Amino acid sequence: MTTNKELTVNKRNKSLSQEELKEMSKEELIEKIIQLQSHNLQLKNIIQKRDPDGESSNDAASKKRKRKFDFSKSHRRHILLKFLYFGWDYQGYASQEDSMATIEYHLFKALERTCLIEKRESANYHRCGRTDKGVSAFSQTISIDVRSKFPPDEQMLPESIENELNYCVMLNQSLPVDIRCISWHPLTEPEFSARFNCKERIYRYFFPRGTLNIPAMEEGCSYLVGNHDFRNLCKMDVANGVVAFMRSIASARIRQVDNEKTSEDPHSMMFLEIRSNAFLWHQIRCIMAVLLLIGLNKEEPELVRELLDIEKNPRKPQYSLASDIPLNLYETVFEGKDSWVYNQHTLERVVKDIETQWIFSSIKTTMMEEVAKDLRKVLEEKFNQYGETICCGEELLQGAKMRQYKKLLERSKGESLEDRIEHFIKKRRLNVNEVS
Repeated sequence: MTTNKELTVNKRNKSLSQEELKEMSKEELIEKIIQLQSHNLQLKNIIQKRDPDGESSNDAASKKRKRKFDFSKSHRRHILLKFLYFGWDYQGYASQEDSMATIEYHLFKALERTCLIEKRESANYHRCGRTDKGVSAFSQTISIDVRSKFPPDEQMLPESIENELNYCVMLNQSLPVDIRCISWHPLTEPEFSARFNCKERIYRYFFPRGTLNIPAMEEGCSYLVGNHDFRNLCKMDVANGVVAFMRSIASARIRQVDNEKTSEDPHSMMFLEIRSNAFLWHQIRCIMAVLLLIGLNKEEPELVRELLDIEKNPRKPQYSLASDIPLNLYETVFEGKDSWVYNQHTLERVVKDIETQWIFSSIKTTMMEEVAKDLRKVLEEKFNQYGETICCGEELLQGAKMRQYKKLLERSKGESLEDRIEHFIKKRRLNVNEVS
C-alpha cells in the first residue's frame, strides 16, 4: 500500500490560545498585531459610515417596528438568476467585511428588501463566477431559492411561470443603475448549482487596436488552447490550498468589435475571447499582459508556449498584470438550460438604463478625442511633430514602466510552487496529511 501526501488549508480561529501565542515567533506576533490593528480600524470605519441609502438611526428603528414578512406562509422555488454589472466602481463581486462597495452586498440587500429571501444563509445560494475588483460581467449567473406565488407542484406549469413574481423588475427597482437583472430560469433540481453545474465560462477583454501586432497576438493565443499547467500565467493562491494549476482552454481568439470603423483604424476596438470550464486567479489578466507584450513586438508569440512548459520554466518571471477595467464575464453556459424567462418591459428598461450611461460616457470620450486632436495640431505647428494617433497598448499594463525593456524570460523569477507550499506549511497555513 502506497502513502501519498494531501494538503489542506489550516483555517485558524480568530482567537488563539495562550499556548498557541507562545509558540509563535517574534515576527509572527508582530504580523498578527498589525493585522489586528488593521482589522480594528476597518471595523471603526464601518461603524462610522452611514448606510448608503442615507438612513439615520431613527429610520432604522422605524423599520424594526414594522411587521416582518412572514416567510412561513409563502412558497419558495429554486431558480437561476442572470444579471449584468459594470464593476469599475466596485471592490469586486464577493462580499467583504470592510466594504459595502461589492456587487454581492447590493444584490443581497435588494433580495432581502424585496422579501424574495429571508437571509443569505438559508437561500441555497451559489454564484457562477467571482470577479475581482474593477471587473464587469455581462452574464453573471447565480442559483438561489426565492419566494414564489405558487406551490411546488404547480411551479413548472407554463401559466405559473408566465404569472410568477417579476423577479427582475422587483430587484432592479432596488439595485444601483449599474447592476441590472436580465432574466431568470426555473429549476426542478434543488441541488442545481450555478457554480458546479456551469459547463463553460466565457470572458472577453477589450482593448484598442492602436499599433499592436494583432497577427502575432493571435499566434500567441493559439498556444493557449488545450490542457496546460498555467502556474506561470496566473497568481498562485497557495495560501488558500490551490496547488493544482491544470486548466483546459476550449478556445482563445482575438476579434474586432462590430462597428463602422475599418479593420486598420487604430481607434477600432478589439477583444480577446477565451473559453474554459474554470479559470485561475488573475489568469486572464496575466495572459492578456503577455499578449500585449507580444503585440508591442517586445516578445515573440512563442513566449506563451515557453511559459506553459513547466519543466523548462518552473518559476514565474516577474511581470505586471493587465488592467482590470476591460475584463468582463461575457457569458455563462449551462447544458440544457435554454428556457430563460424574459420580460419585454424589463429588457426595454435595462437597455434604456445602459444607453443613458453610454450617452454620458460617449460625450466624455468625444471631448477627450477633440482636445487630443487640438493639442496634436499645436505639436505639429510649434514643433513640426505630429503626436501619436492613439495609445499603443502599453498603457493597459499596470506597474512602473521599464526605461530599457528586459525580455520576460530573462527577468528575476518568483518562488516555485514547491517553495510556496513549504512556506505556507511553515507558516501553519497548510497542513500535510498522510493519505493511504
